[in-house]
Amino acid sequence: MTSPDTEFISILDASAGGADLASPKVAAKSLPEILPILGLSDIVVFPGMVAPLLVESAPSIRLIDDVVAGDRFLGLVLQRREDIENPAPEDLWPHGCAARVLKMLKFPDNTVRVLVEGLRRVHIGAYVSQDPYLSAKIEVLKEADDESLELAALARNVQLQFQEIIKLSPALSEQVKITALNTEHPGKLADLIAANLNLSLEERQHLLETNVVKDRLTRLLPLVSKELEVLTLGSKIQKEVASSMSKSQRDFFLREQIRAIQRELGESDPSTLEINTLREQIEKGQLSEEAAKVARKELDRLQQIPFSAAEYTVTRNYLDWLINLPWSKSTADKLDLTDAARVLDEQHFGLTKVKDRLLEYLAVIKLKRKLKGPILCLVGPPGVGKTTLGQSVAEALGRKLGRISLGGMRDEAEIRGHRRTYVGALPGRIIQSLRRVETNNPVILLDEIDKVGSDFRGDPAAALLEVLDPQQNSNFTDHYLDVPFDLSRVLFITTANWLDPIHPALRDRLEVLELPSYTTSEKVQIARRHLVPRQLEEHGLKRKVVRFSDATLRRLIEDYTREAGVRQLEREIATLTRKAARRIISSPVVQQPLIIGPESLVDYLGYARYFSETAEEIKEVGIAVGLGWTPTGGEILFIEATRMQGKGKLILTGSLGDVMKESAQTALSYLRSQAKSLRIDLSSFDSFDIHIHIPAGATPKDGPSAGTSILVALASLFTERRVRSDVALTGEISLRGRILPVGGIKEKVLAASRARLKQVILPERNRKDWEEVPAEVRQKVKGRFAQHVSELIPLALHPR
Repeated sequence: MTSPDTEFISILDASAGGADLASPKVAAKSLPEILPILGLSDIVVFPGMVAPLLVESAPSIRLIDDVVAGDRFLGLVLQRREDIENPAPEDLWPHGCAARVLKMLKFPDNTVRVLVEGLRRVHIGAYVSQDPYLSAKIEVLKEADDESLELAALARNVQLQFQEIIKLSPALSEQVKITALNTEHPGKLADLIAANLNLSLEERQHLLETNVVKDRLTRLLPLVSKELEVLTLGSKIQKEVASSMSKSQRDFFLREQIRAIQRELGESDPSTLEINTLREQIEKGQLSEEAAKVARKELDRLQQIPFSAAEYTVTRNYLDWLINLPWSKSTADKLDLTDAARVLDEQHFGLTKVKDRLLEYLAVIKLKRKLKGPILCLVGPPGVGKTTLGQSVAEALGRKLGRISLGGMRDEAEIRGHRRTYVGALPGRIIQSLRRVETNNPVILLDEIDKVGSDFRGDPAAALLEVLDPQQNSNFTDHYLDVPFDLSRVLFITTANWLDPIHPALRDRLEVLELPSYTTSEKVQIARRHLVPRQLEEHGLKRKVVRFSDATLRRLIEDYTREAGVRQLEREIATLTRKAARRIISSPVVQQPLIIGPESLVDYLGYARYFSETAEEIKEVGIAVGLGWTPTGGEILFIEATRMQGKGKLILTGSLGDVMKESAQTALSYLRSQAKSLRIDLSSFDSFDIHIHIPAGATPKDGPSAGTSILVALASLFTERRVRSDVALTGEISLRGRILPVGGIKEKVLAASRARLKQVILPERNRKDWEEVPAEVRQKVKGRFAQHVSELIPLALHPR
């Protein structure tokens, strides 16, 4: 059962077959105890409400026929789900409305239209029959009202708000407006409003079930207030839109009149002047041949677009981007290698390999002017100067710098731009940087290339494949411009902390230059030359007022920082500078210059935060010193091995990773296989458990480079020969006893030097890395090399 359109009401009123059955209000006792029940799918009928209904199913049509042939009373109940054609008792709500059929009209399509009038609220009791249609016992609900002032106030408030809704809602008929004005009974008023308010079926059903008038009005009041608020806002929006449209039309007519007057006076209108200016810029702008062709075509199109149209602004912005790009404008390179080297040395200490590569590039440019720019990738831990080095390169070459941060970038359009079909479209960050620097051969720094992400909007790393390929980027096409731009003269410098997250295809296009962590001596020099002067200047102090000794800087580095770069060191120097400034200002009698010595660091910064591991004399068997690498530099590791009564198990502790665990298993397997040559007694091996522990258990450890130190610790345990106290080891081992190369040699040797060790045993194939160790460290620490375990054990263990 559904509610038909409003056209049906007039059909029923004019139909000869429809009889007007209206009668005075029916008393509760005149309603039969059992009524046929008709389910409604999309309408709730209230008492006093006249509504048209469309009946389509055969059982419902038969119900209407029987009702019209009888006393014309029936029960109207809302269905819980509107898609059920023949509802069962459980598909209906427990409350409904007793109604009377006023008119009925049958149509040729086997449907029946009826006009019903709601009479009384009823509660549906037990269903007495379901075939051929539903019949149920009903209980008429008495309307509970009173004459209290609160009820009268509620009714008046609801009526006033509904009057406002009527004014704002042209869809409500004139009859509803008149009825609402003349209805004084609170219950009838609530039903009238509920029947005509824009409510959901569930909200109407709840109002129908509420027979207490005060409760019904209380529930209805917020719904009326909400509807009034929505209609008020909608009316306001409609007025604003109409006002805007009328203003736009008025402006259009005024502009046309102004243009007509200007034509009569022989003057040019602003749009013509702008187009002439753009045409002049295109001719003088030295655009590429293809870009100039596209620009002229777009300019001709712009002439045909009305000045007030939105498309005019889109095309005008596109031409602006096209004209203002540096298609043929470049800056002259500084080709003085001596001056370039001076600039690099003044701003960065060390980093010899990177500086040499940049000077080589400058030398080749001097020989061959048209050289495709290399794609350099500076890889190193945080704080070693990767970003500032890019700035120094631009200064040394005399080029402008454009910096693009790639960290967290997830949208491919950030690189390639958006197509012009999108609202607010812009070129990508590469083209934006070129327009900003106004030259086609800048240094573009792509910062944090290892932090690029990807999502449903694309992968920026894939878009960078073309940008960072010297063989392809001479014809880079941005989606917004849709015209090739030559990027081959741009010097791209990328920075990253790690190479692993970078896409393999992208990594293949990069010339990787590794920036290792700084040594303590290098940090002292950096602090002396750069950090201290900068912090003194930023805090308004002169060098002769506050001084830092080298011993102070060294202790600051070793006891208060633990990093590969110098960021934390600069923060600590800034803290010292602030405290010194306060002391100078608060105590004018302070002796100048104020010298901050190592012993005063505790007063300024508190107790030392970090403690470096130092070597100790090895007095027991089963202990060896290994070397490890961390992002903040090298560390020494103590490898401890012992055995106890057990069943031959290998126990590993110290938060070891899988690779380190496999290294320990490999070391043990090799020693067992070579027990005879090493004079190891295996007769009681199965009756002992072997336990290997690496202290600092809260710190995760992994990697193959501890293989040699674990093997030496086990060999010491089995042969009962102590390991030399001044020796540290690093290297991977194989089951055949070969010692394989590892990384981080420079940092590891520096860690051995800090721990006051005299010798390090390295893989033979790492001999080339020994040259990268600073000369001052090589004088303190002796490097020994081994390619097999048979060479390693005599170097590491005391003789029998």
